[in-house]
Amino acid sequence: MLLKTNTQIKNILAATSSHILGVDEVGRGCIAGPVCAGVVIFRPESKSDLSRYVDSKTINEEKREALAIEITQEHFCALGWSTVDEIDELNIRQASLLAMKRAVDLLINNKKINSKDCLALVDGRDVIPDLVLLEQHSVIKGDQLVRQISAASIVAKVARDNLMKEFALSHAEYGFEKHKGYGTEQHRNAIKKFGITEQHRKTFGGVKEYI
Repeated sequence: MLLKTNTQIKNILAATSSHILGVDEVGRGCIAGPVCAGVVIFRPESKSDLSRYVDSKTINEEKREALAIEITQEHFCALGWSTVDEIDELNIRQASLLAMKRAVDLLINNKKINSKDCLALVDGRDVIPDLVLLEQHSVIKGDQLVRQISAASIVAKVARDNLMKEFALSHAEYGFEKHKGYGTEQHRNAIKKFGITEQHRKTFGGVKEYI
């Protein structure tokens, strides 16, 4: 089912006793670097102020990093990745869904959670293929409407941003630590001047022209 409104979401949550998994990805719109997906289940005993978990894009970097640490310490969470090669081979949509599946599988397997007792709420229009026995709903603007999805977006964004900063250490001329792989003017100008790296998505505009 595709959920679009707060009312639809509230009705689903009110009707279930399942563990709610929030799932989101980060890096889909980049021209370099992998896609990272996060999944979060809130611990009922946690004293965290869940209202602080909002769309990761609306939080400054310092606050986002602090929240990511809190989420990983206070709640169940996991990350899944799809590589640049997988993005180029599968396409970005399928690679994003693969990263989400890896994150969910990792969480369920590591925490020994019964998937029959789970309900996944997935940001966007798609549900995740091949998640056996796990009920899912896709949620339009889920990172704004569902706290678990917001939390997933926070941990995924911090993890991916930190990886892009690592890439910057060996590719200083591209400024990965600033744009995190998005196609900014600075990034595109660096590609024109220096060519592409192994972290650039070769099927994407702004990159494929320089292969």
